[in-house]
Amino acid sequence: MRYHIRLPDPSIARGNTPGLAFQSHGADGFAEELQHALRTRDLFERWSAQLDDPEDADPALGATDPAATVSGEQHDLHIDLTVDTVLPSALLRQRMHLLAGDHWQLRDVTAA
Repeated sequence: MRYHIRLPDPSIARGNTPGLAFQSHGADGFAEELQHALRTRDLFERWSAQLDDPEDADPALGATDPAATVSGEQHDLHIDLTVDTVLPSALLRQRMHLLAGDHWQLRDVTAA
C-alpha cells in the first residue's frame, strides 16, 4: 500500500517520549527515520523496553517490512511523506504516533 502522510508543522511533529520521537527537522530526515522504523525492530524494541513488563508487548507490533520505502518532500510550511509498505495501517499508525505524536495527518491510501 502507499500511504500519503502530512506533517503540517514539522517543528512540533514529535511523539511524547523523546527517546522514541522524531529527531529530524527536514523532509529527508523524517523520511529516513520513518523508513528505519518500518524496516527494523529498533523502534519497537525501544518502545517495549519502556513498558512495565516488556514481555507483555504484542510481538505482532514488531513486524517489519525490509522493503519499505519512504520519501519526503518539503512544501512551504509542511512536509509530505509517501510511504510504500506491506505493513498494515494499524502498525504504520502506531509507529507514526510514537514518532510524531498527534502532529501528523493520513491524507490518502492507494495501491502501490
